[in-house]
Amino acid sequence: MISNYRKMTPSSSFPREAEGNTSSQSDPPAIVEGPLDIVGLLQQAHHPAAGAVVLFSGEVRDHNRGKAVIWLEYESHIPLATKMIEEILAAAKTKWPLNIAVAQHRVGKVTIGGSAVVVITAAAHRSEAFAANRYIIDRIKHEVPIWKCEYYTDGTKEWGNNCNCHEEEHLVRDKVNPEKSLGHSDVHNAPKDAGITPSNS
Repeated sequence: MISNYRKMTPSSSFPREAEGNTSSQSDPPAIVEGPLDIVGLLQQAHHPAAGAVVLFSGEVRDHNRGKAVIWLEYESHIPLATKMIEEILAAAKTKWPLNIAVAQHRVGKVTIGGSAVVVITAAAHRSEAFAANRYIIDRIKHEVPIWKCEYYTDGTKEWGNNCNCHEEEHLVRDKVNPEKSLGHSDVHNAPKDAGITPSNS
């Protein structure tokens, strides 16, 4: 079930007022129902000190693991997911000199070609903007309590974690940061209808 929808609290991750822009902008919510407003988010992601703006859009493709996909459904523990995304954005801003860092994930049904997650970073130089963007989306995919159910053309469906990365990518991450090793089998917050019983429930 989708519940406890709330806005992100104001933070430096998304400036309320940029120099040269007199309109006041509040932080966008980290988790939303319905289509993501990519154009609107990008319009508010410009900063006078930023020479590079990077936008990543994670979109639903029509296949996975050799099966034809018709649509996906996302569920989330929204209060916890919101808090974790805020923390990830804050961490990125401590690692890189970012002017703007925004992330938004959609819940509910998303059809082929639809955007499920958007990350926007802005910095003085492209290297920082690109690196921070990749850092943010990787952590969201690996850590934030968001789950997806894939619906296939053969009438079957399958629940899984939001991360669908190759095992070798995990090995690289674990070598770089072994104390933060993350896998695919985090079942403690899985949806109840996913056929997984959390060990601590």
